[in-house]
Amino acid sequence: MSAPTQRPKVTAHEARQTAEAARERDWHKPSFAKELFLGRFRLDLVHPHPLPADEDVRRGEAFLAALREFCETRIDGARIEREARVPDETITGLKELGALGMKIDRKYGGLGLTQLYYNRALALVGSASPAVGALLSAHQSIGVPQPLKLFGTQEQKDAFLPRLARTDISAFLLTEPDVGSDPARLATSAVPDGDSYVLDGVKLWTTNGVIADLLVVMARVPASDGHPGGITAFVVEADSPGITVEHRNAFMGLRGLENGVTRFHGVRVPAANRIGPEGAGLKIALTTLNTGRLSLPAACAGAGKWCLRIAREWAGVREQWGGPVGRHEAVGTKISFIAATTFALEAVVDLASQMADEDRNDIRIEAALAKLYGSEMAWLIADELVQIRGGRGYETADSLAARGERAVPAEQLLRDLRINRIFEGSTEIMHLLIAREAVDAHLSVAGDLIDPGASLADKAKAGARAGGFYARWLPGLVTGPGQLPGSYAEFGALAGHLRYVERTSRKLARSTFYAMSRWQGRMELKQAFLGRIVDIGAELFAMSAACVRAEHLRDTGDHGAEAHQLADAFCRQARLRTEELFGRLWSNTDDVDRRVADGVLAGRYTWLEQGIVDPSDEGPWIADATPGPATGEDVHRRVP
Repeated sequence: MSAPTQRPKVTAHEARQTAEAARERDWHKPSFAKELFLGRFRLDLVHPHPLPADEDVRRGEAFLAALREFCETRIDGARIEREARVPDETITGLKELGALGMKIDRKYGGLGLTQLYYNRALALVGSASPAVGALLSAHQSIGVPQPLKLFGTQEQKDAFLPRLARTDISAFLLTEPDVGSDPARLATSAVPDGDSYVLDGVKLWTTNGVIADLLVVMARVPASDGHPGGITAFVVEADSPGITVEHRNAFMGLRGLENGVTRFHGVRVPAANRIGPEGAGLKIALTTLNTGRLSLPAACAGAGKWCLRIAREWAGVREQWGGPVGRHEAVGTKISFIAATTFALEAVVDLASQMADEDRNDIRIEAALAKLYGSEMAWLIADELVQIRGGRGYETADSLAARGERAVPAEQLLRDLRINRIFEGSTEIMHLLIAREAVDAHLSVAGDLIDPGASLADKAKAGARAGGFYARWLPGLVTGPGQLPGSYAEFGALAGHLRYVERTSRKLARSTFYAMSRWQGRMELKQAFLGRIVDIGAELFAMSAACVRAEHLRDTGDHGAEAHQLADAFCRQARLRTEELFGRLWSNTDDVDRRVADGVLAGRYTWLEQGIVDPSDEGPWIADATPGPATGEDVHRRVP
């Protein structure tokens, strides 16, 4: 048996090639968001609002009712925060309720809920305890069940899904101490040995890893005779010999999160436990995240709802300067932002979830936008709630209760939500991922024109393709329904906002085309510009979802007038943010910022750091992850 592979040394080009190879390149179904970035406002893809089947509603609502009772009687969020762990009896109760199998098909013992009701369940349980919500999400959204559902063999599904639906907790292991969003450097190895693979390496930030029964592990198979090799996915029994949970991590928020460092030393995994072919691991991970990412914005929408309730109740009873603080404009604008944005967050999640259930559209960009937008806006909502609460917003719930006031965990929510801007793709990585998908049509026809490695013949072919594509595409960016006063009249007062979205999507596409023409191969280095392009698209997607949801609620008679008012407020706020982003596309400090950053890294401003002390302890920036046997205690624990 050959020695484990060492951490690969990769160039920037090789890292990009690895990420590009894992992308799902083909578009077999329409995509509302993809069309939006191309300047084509395909309202027909999202309106009328897609709806769940009656039977799915019946089963989903029945489970939500049972889950609500469980959350109210058997989840003690304050205790989880104090003890920094989810009690075993709470986890056992979730198993008995069937919550581990919400997304698992009923034929395997799961509940078989739709994506829509799964996300509503996560929003509900996350409001009781974000740590419990994270446990359930990590188990089903990115843990073993979802990769098996999409890529597993029938034998694997039969063997593992019944366990995962009722008794076994799963975890997803990709990140390593020196590998985050750059998987080309992944070093955990899986060396073929007969009818097995032998795993060696260290995984970091293994959510649920401390209590998991089954793991999905990404490891690098070395190429050899009969083995194409590459990053590969495996289902691994957590109690296999050679697996050690070396440390349970502690964070600023989500204190109950069972997240750790897991070491593999000579861990033997049957070849039958490999998911998909060798080398398909990253593609499996990215495809899993296409819908898996929707769980996070669902929790963000739930957090917005809680913030709205607390803001409403507090701002109505707290009096300053002759009246309730909510009646003062300085606070009222914050309350309006919380209410309107919460409406939009729920609209985005519900629309994307129902689109995922219908499976008529490719939602990879929609899900990524929902994750990006939800995590950023929920953080702002929670920050505004803390500000509205004042000193009480900064005070812990236990301290408030100890002196006789309502125990409102506003500061905890702010801490808990902060990780969402990092989880499952940081905001910066999401900007680049979405931007790559948004310009895919351009790169497909003209990529070789800006590729310095392309041959003259390839450039000539690309030129011909690009000429035909842009001759058809560019004229469509000049005029559209957004310039006609009567367009989208069925939306009433919201029609003007949809006309704005249509006009602005064309403006966004023109801006992208101009930038590609200007910077060509250097476009990928303009990350701040690409981030603004994506943020504009996110605002337009959220505006579309809010208007479609408001119109749906008006059609059904379910708070239609109030929904229209919230959608109108949100769209007006979003339009201001959008216009600011457009202004910053071409008038910004990007070049200055880059020079200053280079100066900081070169040590030219170290004089600015004088006059302080650094309370950090000495130690390496990144822990040693050399493969080998464990030297410490195994902190893995089984939930009875």
